[in-house]
Amino acid sequence: MERRLSAILAADVVGYSRLMGIDETGTLQALNRHRCELIDVRICDYKGRIFKLTGDGMLAEFQSVVNAVACAVEIQREMAARNKDVPQDQRIELRIGINLGDVVIENDDVFGDGVNVAARLERLAWPGGIVVSGSVRDQVGTRLNIGFESRGEQSLKNIKQNVSVFTVVLDPPSATAGASSDEARNTCFIAVLPFTNMSGDPEQEYFADGITEDIITDLSKISSLHVVPRHTVFTYKGSSLKVKQLANELGVRYVLQGSVRIAGARVRISGHLIDTANGDHLWADRYDRNLTDIFAIQDEITNSIVGQLKIRLLPAEKKAIAAEPTANIEAYTYYLRGRQLSHTWTKSYLQLARRMFCKAVELDPDYARAYAGIADCDAALRDWDPDNVPLESILQMSARALELDPDLAEAHASRGLALHQNGQDQQAIAAFERALALEPNLYEANFHYARFFFMRGDFANAVRYFTRAAHIRTDDYVSPIHLMSAHRSLGRMSDTENWAKLGLLRAERALNLSPENSGPAHRGALALAHLGDRARARDWAARAIAIDPDDIVAQYNLACVYSVLGDVEEAIDILERLMPRSSVYHIKWFDNDSDLDNIRSDHRFQKLLLAAQEEQPREVAE
Repeated sequence: MERRLSAILAADVVGYSRLMGIDETGTLQALNRHRCELIDVRICDYKGRIFKLTGDGMLAEFQSVVNAVACAVEIQREMAARNKDVPQDQRIELRIGINLGDVVIENDDVFGDGVNVAARLERLAWPGGIVVSGSVRDQVGTRLNIGFESRGEQSLKNIKQNVSVFTVVLDPPSATAGASSDEARNTCFIAVLPFTNMSGDPEQEYFADGITEDIITDLSKISSLHVVPRHTVFTYKGSSLKVKQLANELGVRYVLQGSVRIAGARVRISGHLIDTANGDHLWADRYDRNLTDIFAIQDEITNSIVGQLKIRLLPAEKKAIAAEPTANIEAYTYYLRGRQLSHTWTKSYLQLARRMFCKAVELDPDYARAYAGIADCDAALRDWDPDNVPLESILQMSARALELDPDLAEAHASRGLALHQNGQDQQAIAAFERALALEPNLYEANFHYARFFFMRGDFANAVRYFTRAAHIRTDDYVSPIHLMSAHRSLGRMSDTENWAKLGLLRAERALNLSPENSGPAHRGALALAHLGDRARARDWAARAIAIDPDDIVAQYNLACVYSVLGDVEEAIDILERLMPRSSVYHIKWFDNDSDLDNIRSDHRFQKLLLAAQEEQPREVAE
């Protein structure tokens, strides 16, 4: 037998017995036609496998939950089109349920709760509709052009735990909701795929990614364009999918592809815009110029797309697109390197990212994004060394960034975290909300806001924002680990297990890429502890300490590992060494972390926590 995590799609025909009673031959012929021409083909297209057929339904397994949902959406949309001219009482309509869960494979058949939950969810779907579990909704996020409506937690027959249930909204409001119907019809849906690094040097990958992100940012400023977010398109980086299929998954008509090659002080950028409705290349160009022309090239690409799609820019949009973040290309490259390094939540990488941002500021003292980068690194570094990273300096850096650019979401996000650490929670909420209003898909804003709610014991909102953070960056192994603990606090053990598996998968990938980084090792150990794998959890814990024995965050997470495993003495021994070095901010985190629940009743822990709280200097400003 083999166990694995799979997306299971369950489908059946609505009112099958009634249809057979009316016209048995016609019903069978219609169902077979739909299966041969549509259903089986789409399941195959999206790399699914039908493992069980019944008279009126089927079960299919997908390795990709996004593929499973995209397949279901396409089937239901095409079935609706096929039924358009068919009398209501003769229509073949499907109900579909999808779940992501642990399954057992034996003789090509699939068993387990993952299958059972999908079958129960299918019964909750309306004719022509799709119902999914919370784990599916969390994984799909905003990757597809669909929406989700919560139906709350429901008790399903023969399923021990309640399941979060969501209905898929096949036609969610567009970015132009509230605009006139004429305006909505003129909205163009476009995806900018990650530009390929053609420099022959993997070290230049950050530059190609930076170009892609900046073009996405510029296009997102145009009200007549609906641009697929950065985090969604980057999941397709290196993908071999055909453009047409990719466009179907993303729900767009237009796709921009390109490449970047840097050679010394020269840069070559190629791009082409595809209309996926007919495969036409609407525009293609190549720019071979000095590296200092990079912002002008980005502007030309944006304006070429606007021209080809016959979009009329508003004056404010023209101004926003023309604005350059810096006139210094060297400062820009240091900023891009810093941004890439800062995504690894580890002390050494954050310190290196900070040096990159400081160099950018040195080269351009008016570079707002670089100041925001420094503030964000310093706010994060307080997890390790609060005494040497004054809150006042973070507030000053973020204030300088906002002075240069009042609408810079990154600066509002880092300021929100500093205000929260300073005990000014109401001001922090305002800063986070402003950051998210300016840029809803900013990773730092979602991640820091989630930590804010976790610290307050508001686990429902912590789940909301950590989930968004985990979707925005698919290399983020920290958010899934926090989600694991937050769901555990809410009593959602199935979700806890699913996030633990995802966190472990991402941590393992990160550790393979950077074996010298203790972050994925100690967080992966925590995931393994939640999954009940004692031996591997202890192995990963030992590896984390071997990599960086003085890492205060690693030590705390290892205390959590031993607590979850029930090794009370080891957990408290670590905390006895750790608590005197912890800030008031960290003590508050300990108060709400369910990973420590197994040791909370121990008198040594209670005494230790009380002593730490009494000895801490007051950090909160009056």
